Amino acid sequence: MRTPMTDSGLLKRELVGLFGHLQKIKTELAALNPPGATDHFGSMSEQLDAIVGATESATNTIMESMETISELMIEARAAAIDNEPLAKVFDKVDDRVNQVFEACSFQDITGQRISKIVNSMKFVEDRIKAVILTWGKDELTKVVVEIKKEETDPDKALLHGPQLPGQGVSQADVDRMLGQDAIDKLFG
Repeated sequence: MRTPMTDSGLLKRELVGLFGHLQKIKTELAALNPPGATDHFGSMSEQLDAIVGATESATNTIMESMETISELMIEARAAAIDNEPLAKVFDKVDDRVNQVFEACSFQDITGQRISKIVNSMKFVEDRIKAVILTWGKDELTKVVVEIKKEETDPDKALLHGPQLPGQGVSQADVDRMLGQDAIDKLFG
C-alpha cells in the first residue's frame, strides 16, 4: 500500500525529471534559433530552391542543344541520302539524342521531390515556431547554448560552396580585386 509520503516523493522525482527534459528542449530550441543567427530553415529552403532552379536551367540548355543536334541530323540525312553506312551512324546518333531527352526527365522528378522536402521543412518550422512562441523568444534567449567546434580543418571556414544568385563574389569583383594586369600575368 502506498502512503501519501511515497506518492509525493515519486511525484517530485517525476517532476524533476520532466523539468530536466524541458530544459533540454529549451536548450535545443535556443540552439536552432540563437539571437543574431540566420534562419536555418529559410536558408535550407533557399538552397533547395536554388538546386531546383539550377537543374531546371541546365536541363533546358541540354534539351535545347539536343533539339539543335536533332535538326542538324535531319539536314545531314538529307545531304547523305544515298550513303547507307552514314545512315546507320545517323540512326545511332538519333537513339542517343532520344536517350538524352529521356534522361532529362530527372529534373521534373527531382523538382517534385525537393518540393516535398521543402513542404515538410516548413511544417516542422511552423511547429518549432509554435513551441518557441509558447515559451517566448525572450525566455529562450536566456538559455545559454554552447556549441562545440567540430571544425578540424581551419580552411573549411573559408569554403562557402556555390552562392545563391546575388550573393557571393562575382567574376567582375574578382577582376577588380586582382586588376587586369594580374589577370593578364596569370593567363598570359
